[in-house]
Amino acid sequence: MHPLWSSCNRRSKITHIHLLGIALLLLLFLASPTTSCKEEEKASLLGFLDGLSQNSGLPTSWQNDTNCCLWDGIICNMDGAVMDISLASIGLEGHISPSLGNLTSLLRLNLSGNSLSGGLPQELLSRNIIVLDVSFNKLNGEFHELQSTPDSEMKVINISSNLFTGHFPSTTLGSMKNLAALNMSNNSFTGEIPSTLCVDKPFFAVLDLGYNQFHGRIPTELGNCSHLRVLKAGQNQLIGTLPAELFNVTSLEHLSFPNNHLQGTLDHVGKLSNLVILDLGWNGLNGKIPDSIGQLKRLQELHLDNNNISGVLPSALSNCSNLTTIILNDNNFLGELKRVNFSTLSNLKFLDLRSNKFTGSIPKSLYSCSNLVALRLSVNNLQGQFSSSISNLRSIRFLSLSYNNFTNITDALQILSKLRTLTLLLIGGNFKNETMPEYDTFHSFENLQGLALNECSLYGHLPNWLAKLKKLRGLVLDNNKLSGPIPTWINSLNLLFYLDISNNNLTGEIPTELMEMPTLKSAHSDPIIFKFPIYMTGGFQYRATSGFHKMLNLGNNKFSGVIPPQIGQLQALLTLNLSFNNFHGDIPPSIGNLRNLQVLDLSYNDLTGPIPSSLERLHFLSRFNISNNDLEGPVPTGGQFSTFPDSSFFGNPKLCSPTLMHHCNSAKATPVSIISTGEYIDKVIIAVTFGMFFGVGALYDQMILSRYIYFG
Repeated sequence: MHPLWSSCNRRSKITHIHLLGIALLLLLFLASPTTSCKEEEKASLLGFLDGLSQNSGLPTSWQNDTNCCLWDGIICNMDGAVMDISLASIGLEGHISPSLGNLTSLLRLNLSGNSLSGGLPQELLSRNIIVLDVSFNKLNGEFHELQSTPDSEMKVINISSNLFTGHFPSTTLGSMKNLAALNMSNNSFTGEIPSTLCVDKPFFAVLDLGYNQFHGRIPTELGNCSHLRVLKAGQNQLIGTLPAELFNVTSLEHLSFPNNHLQGTLDHVGKLSNLVILDLGWNGLNGKIPDSIGQLKRLQELHLDNNNISGVLPSALSNCSNLTTIILNDNNFLGELKRVNFSTLSNLKFLDLRSNKFTGSIPKSLYSCSNLVALRLSVNNLQGQFSSSISNLRSIRFLSLSYNNFTNITDALQILSKLRTLTLLLIGGNFKNETMPEYDTFHSFENLQGLALNECSLYGHLPNWLAKLKKLRGLVLDNNKLSGPIPTWINSLNLLFYLDISNNNLTGEIPTELMEMPTLKSAHSDPIIFKFPIYMTGGFQYRATSGFHKMLNLGNNKFSGVIPPQIGQLQALLTLNLSFNNFHGDIPPSIGNLRNLQVLDLSYNDLTGPIPSSLERLHFLSRFNISNNDLEGPVPTGGQFSTFPDSSFFGNPKLCSPTLMHHCNSAKATPVSIISTGEYIDKVIIAVTFGMFFGVGALYDQMILSRYIYFG
């Protein structure tokens, strides 16, 4: 380029910037509230104020200043007319007054994130308002009964997360030719999605109908929405197939229909070349993922979990280089994972292939995904030993490889311990009949907070290297063949609050050190928050938090001695299971100090004496079992005891109560029906042990992996 032209262009750009700056200053000046608002405008705003409760969070400026253009949340034009009201998330309560409809220059109204109730005034659907946002309130009524002004200028309507009912508001929206975005999600709308939705709406781009009660088929006329970019209708009751016409809307960037009853295949998905998010999880889709998936170059999230999709993963998936999330769990995929070249997916953060029929080994290309945060390959038919290349996953926080056919637990722990970011490790259901490594020959899992090595039939003792896991909060070793006592170093795990070592061959007495666990002694009963990067259903958001309660499960071992009275110190416990052991002596009255306890199982021991009356203080106790001991005396009647079934007391012929076969006033004991040990194990172990936080089998893995969340 000639220097003269270059110099002219630079001067032109500088002049353009200066002019733009002046124009912006003029615009701000013209829109600033330098003039007093009109009296009729002020009166309309005060009418709105009158409809609010006295506890509302309106700023004091609404009461101290006479010029309403100076009130917080109010913007006036140069004529002193209100054109913008923005009062989001300030604690407003009460009703929305129809007086706001008298603001003839009002263009934008944002009352979202408050606690407003009642209906939406008809007057707010005037032809002047461009943006209406009343989302996240408690508004109700049938929105379809409202009538909009002919030739309405409305462009954006957000009424999501309220209590609206009734059918789709076709009539209300009919005259809104300029409508560009409509969000009706998270209400209780019913009926079918109308076929006339896109008629005379050339700018219509966003439609969100999720979390309602819409039924019927997806109308084929949605294919006429030629400018539609976002289409969401998850968590409804829609049936049928995705209409072929819908795949002609090539402008679509976000297509989301999770948790419906849709069927059919994905044969035409390759047409949606602009797609960024595809979420069709929790439906009844079948067939295969077509090779045309590779044409979706912009695709970032793929959610097809909990369908009936089968076949192998297409190698064309490697072409979707922008993918950050692949969720394909609970389908019927088969074959080897090495068909996909994961090295091209450098942006991948979440990969969930749980509960399919994949075979072979973990492909080496997967280890090149250095940004991977969560990887779940559990409940498949993978095999072999772990590769040292797994250490390349330097961002991994959640890793679930449980219920496959992996071998060599010693090498596996040596390799996995090098993952410094690892927070939760689930590798149970592998390493069958191997020996638990006892001494620390590997790194210390410095950030590990949850470890599951359950259902491996491992021999050995509780290993000493566990004492080095100072950040450990959950430890699950149930359904192994571990023997020996509980080591005294157990109280050095200061953060541990969830311990399941049930269904082993552990022996000895309960050590006093176990009664010194800091997180179990705390009287603060709120659940500790786990924030693991976990995902389950297509409708749930990432990075939500979930609490899991504090539990001590020593059931089905060979522990002996008495239940230590110091157990009453563990006042934060919500679940205590000591069943199927050899404990003898009395039930400590100090258990009555565990005021937060919800589950107490002392069944199948050799306990004697009465049921302590102090247990009546356990007002949150919902499951209680002391069956098959040698207890005696009357069953308490206070507290929760009237809610427990007779089966909670069976196998104690010296117990008596009005509901048991042995009445307290009878001279002779009536024989009590005792269920078999095997039958009782089926009922108790499955219902109690398997149902807990780190339960056994696929239920366990699915329960923990409830959503992608972070644990801090």
